[in-house]
Amino acid sequence: MSFMQIKNLKVHYPIRGGFFNSIIDYVYAVDGISMEFEKGKAYGLVGESGCGKSTTGMAIIGLEKITSGSIMYEGEDVTNQRRKRNSSFNREIQMIFQDAHSSLNPRKRVEHLLAEPIRNFLRVSPKEEQKKISELLEIVGMPEDAKLKYPHEFSGGQKQRLGIARALATNPKLIIADEPVSALDLSVQAQVLNFMKDIQSEFGLSYLFISHDLGVVKHMCDHISIMYKGRFVETGTKEDIFTNPHHIYTKRLLSAIPNVSPKGREKRKRERIIVEKNYQTELKNYFDHNHRVLDLAPLSETHFVAIANGVSMRGNNS
Repeated sequence: MSFMQIKNLKVHYPIRGGFFNSIIDYVYAVDGISMEFEKGKAYGLVGESGCGKSTTGMAIIGLEKITSGSIMYEGEDVTNQRRKRNSSFNREIQMIFQDAHSSLNPRKRVEHLLAEPIRNFLRVSPKEEQKKISELLEIVGMPEDAKLKYPHEFSGGQKQRLGIARALATNPKLIIADEPVSALDLSVQAQVLNFMKDIQSEFGLSYLFISHDLGVVKHMCDHISIMYKGRFVETGTKEDIFTNPHHIYTKRLLSAIPNVSPKGREKRKRERIIVEKNYQTELKNYFDHNHRVLDLAPLSETHFVAIANGVSMRGNNS
């Protein structure tokens, strides 16, 4: 049973021009996407830079204005309540930002950074507040004296852990993680990702994991949506997407995943060439005359793909 449903979400930015600075067109950053979130599951949102995935996360949490569509949370329409400071939605839906450094006020100690969400949403005494801060630092593997330090005194991985601690401060149901490890070294990435999986199982959290890295999403997520130009080209379980992709854009992304093993290198190169040729010759079956992604059609109960009616649903070996 899902606790949040996003229906036909759109975020359009007007383009102005002419003598009167009137609206002449729109940028369709997010153009009619729908999602559902269940407790304890991780959802991946994947696509190239500029596809609208970060805008989607910002729109859900209330940092971008929604053009149309609705957000239902626990049976209530909260589309126009996301900016209200005292709403339960704002308390239970939190975000981890891509740039951990810029998301932390450099003039404030960690103690104050972690206390801010607690004071905003939780009515606790000063003693309970200090206890909560110590608990949060322990959860993210930081020492007690970290609360007396400033953000510039920590490494990139430590700053990201502090960002996670801030997100956990209000006991959320869903954490939107926007490229949370893209700025970190590979070894630190693995530590942060494994840590995020640990706290997910410990607290029953749900994630919306936004990333351009399919390998990271495969490791983290149960359900994956592939996004292109503001729309979903394919959605499904991790198994649906990685073992039975149908959209030519999904296949193109999967074929670009690097593989350091020299074994089978020539075969992978030939497969990439075939995928690229198919992408160029079959565009009309997956996009309209304006190169807009077609509507999703069901393949199974969990698997949906944007494809023209009457086109055969061929799998990964097509």
